[in-house]
Amino acid sequence: MSVDPVLTFTDRGIYCPAGDFYIDPWRPVDRALITHGHSDHSRWGHRHYMATEAAAPVMHHRLGDVTIQTTPYGATTQIGGARVSFHPAGHIPGSAQIRIEVGGQIWVVSGDYKPESDGLCEPFELVPCHAFISECTFGLPAFKWAPQTTVANEINAWWASNAVDGRFSLLGAYSLGKAQRLMSLLDPSIGPILTHGAVEATNEVLRAQGYPLPATTRVTADLDVKAHSGGIVIAPPSAFGTPWARKFGRASTGFASGWMQLRGVRRRRAADRGFVLSDHADWPGLNNTIRATGCEKVFVTHGYTEIFNQWLLSQGYDSAIVATEYTGEGADTDDTAEVD
Repeated sequence: MSVDPVLTFTDRGIYCPAGDFYIDPWRPVDRALITHGHSDHSRWGHRHYMATEAAAPVMHHRLGDVTIQTTPYGATTQIGGARVSFHPAGHIPGSAQIRIEVGGQIWVVSGDYKPESDGLCEPFELVPCHAFISECTFGLPAFKWAPQTTVANEINAWWASNAVDGRFSLLGAYSLGKAQRLMSLLDPSIGPILTHGAVEATNEVLRAQGYPLPATTRVTADLDVKAHSGGIVIAPPSAFGTPWARKFGRASTGFASGWMQLRGVRRRRAADRGFVLSDHADWPGLNNTIRATGCEKVFVTHGYTEIFNQWLLSQGYDSAIVATEYTGEGADTDDTAEVD
């Protein structure tokens, strides 16, 4: 079967002519369907938004009083000549893949996705399709994630050792998604869990939705740091090296990211410890997902696009690169792009 173009790629974003809407557009449009709340996918300035019920609260938190049409996972909405549904992407709470069906052709925009269930966000759902638009943030064979339990044990052992030595553990994590996932992996019996204000503000939004997060203490100007000795502090990477971070005195620093797999990135981060933990698919996850969709056409976006596209072509896929303004999980970025 030939794969007809359900979606086109424009200077505003991924566009569906049959429904007259865009998916995760990076320039203002009339109607935007949003995969998730990270700022490289969910931008201010669109007239109408559509997202999952679970993604909308954090979008309102970040974008303000915007008009968002919400939909539960799996429900079908007719938009013009297109049938649209949102399906869990496993990336962060509320994240979705968007399925678009036009004239019997099914295309899926994955946004960002993680096939491994993390116990916090909605587990990834495989969506069979004719064409699959896939990220490839970690599209190199070097990226292969250890089981989450292994990484959780490493983090808790590091924290416990620091606590015994009377040091704080400062763990860098972006305020939406990664921070909450890390908190869900921590052993609260080791000590108190403290949070930067940006992280705690997001916690409040997600707690109100029923996501299970442990008890945390917001770090304020009048917080008695000594009363929380041996605690772990979850903060955006941008807070490291600032007066805010220096108030904790003797502290060990860590950072959790898929990029910690690469020694050069660990050195640039200048942290005491690097933990390999990502909310994106690794090399096996990308390949297994693409194969399992049964797709006939693949489009790759943001990441190692040239290398991953060549790999897919060598495996017999009809593959092409799509230029976008998505950033994935930046190796050297803080929370100004994707807040992963």
